[in-house]
Amino acid sequence: MILKIKDDLDLKKIADSGQCFRWKELDDGAFFVPYLDKSLIIKELGGGEFELDCSEEEYEHVWANYLDMQTNYRKIRALADVKSDPFMYEAASAQRGIRILRQDPFEALISFIISQNRNIPAIKNSIELICERAGKLYIDSRGEHWYGFPNAEELNGISDDKLKECRLGYRFEYIRRTAAAVVSGEFDLKELEVLDDDECLEKLQSLHGVGLKVASCMLLYGLHRMDAFPVDVWIKRILADKYPQGFPFEEYRPYCGVFQQYMFAYYRGEKPVN
Repeated sequence: MILKIKDDLDLKKIADSGQCFRWKELDDGAFFVPYLDKSLIIKELGGGEFELDCSEEEYEHVWANYLDMQTNYRKIRALADVKSDPFMYEAASAQRGIRILRQDPFEALISFIISQNRNIPAIKNSIELICERAGKLYIDSRGEHWYGFPNAEELNGISDDKLKECRLGYRFEYIRRTAAAVVSGEFDLKELEVLDDDECLEKLQSLHGVGLKVASCMLLYGLHRMDAFPVDVWIKRILADKYPQGFPFEEYRPYCGVFQQYMFAYYRGEKPVN
């Protein structure tokens, strides 16, 4: 199907934004996007048009929600004023096209536990190994095989030896205990839906190996709490460099997490890694 939109959508920027780790760019510039038991191949054609290898019904029931198409990101970007916050205005303009995906909460939780103190290639490698060892096998529209991200029961069910093959390092114990907690009901992901942001952060940090940064990432990327504001080394640099008097959270609520993404992507691209 052909999708024509007037809002912001840049596949490359989303893939590189640090919020998802399983998108793959194909040789023709299209992107392979896995989600639960579904996969999508989507390609930008220009002029606000995108080619998708799914039916209109599947797009409406699955991918429109996943891509957060009900949210107008152009209106969100308009909150950045060139006079009062020129840095944010420039960052949002340069990184327009980023959207906050509505990812599966369990996959997001495990992915960001894995992400601690690691670079992107290492994160992606571990996640792919987990999928190969514990996930289900599927075939996409090209006839290519791919593995889904395992649910809690599937991940909890693999042996320690297989899980250790996923190159998790000290995170092995975090992953093992988190999956077990979800399966046993000790930790209820559905309960998070009715908690406010502060309660969610507290609940998430009760998990072994989950600190404030991972919990904040889970809030934004796994629960789609758009005001969540994860702080990593890059955001710390931005706050010190651009907002020494404090970040103007009230100016950007309830979308501080969107602007965090704009800042992160823009500043990381502008500044060399020390």
